[in-house]
Amino acid sequence: MALRLWRPLAERGNVYAQGSVALMYYNGQGVPPDFAEAVKWYRMAAEKGYSGAQNNLGFMYATGQGVPQDDAKAAVWFRLAAEQRDARAQSNLGVMYFNGRGVPQDFTEAVKWYREAARHGHTDAQYNLGVMYANGRGVSQDFVQAHLWFSLAAAAGTEGAGTIRETVARLMNPEQIAESQHMAHEWMAKYQQ
Repeated sequence: MALRLWRPLAERGNVYAQGSVALMYYNGQGVPPDFAEAVKWYRMAAEKGYSGAQNNLGFMYATGQGVPQDDAKAAVWFRLAAEQRDARAQSNLGVMYFNGRGVPQDFTEAVKWYREAARHGHTDAQYNLGVMYANGRGVSQDFVQAHLWFSLAAAAGTEGAGTIRETVARLMNPEQIAESQHMAHEWMAKYQQ
């Protein structure tokens, strides 16, 4: 039913409808799952600049679903969406830089993209940013910052974030913990309205 409503709009070039049709094929909603068909519709919307479709097309390339697996193409699509402030794409691009997939391994670039996504509330990026600060990868080791980002990820329900936050807290003095908690409260007040 939904496909009959969305497909005519998608065929007329509506990028949101194209993304919806792609998602239906990806998830098998009202149609048999078909990754190649999902890629076709994501590509139509992505080539018109729709960041959600660009991110999803990047994911298809990164995982080899409906297309041959290609990290370089995945990174290109993630970057296009990330530059439009798509938090999922920013986080995904950070992962690509962290692992050196499709781009040279670069922890500083990974931190840059994790930070952008984390500021937009992406909880996996918040967790990953905490890891980078805890280990001093791409940034100077900073347990206050690590504790902050793990606290935000834990507050959003990210699995394991609370446990690792407590591990980091054992390496901190009470003043540092208080500073991190204050920063977390300020961040939540500012960004989670």
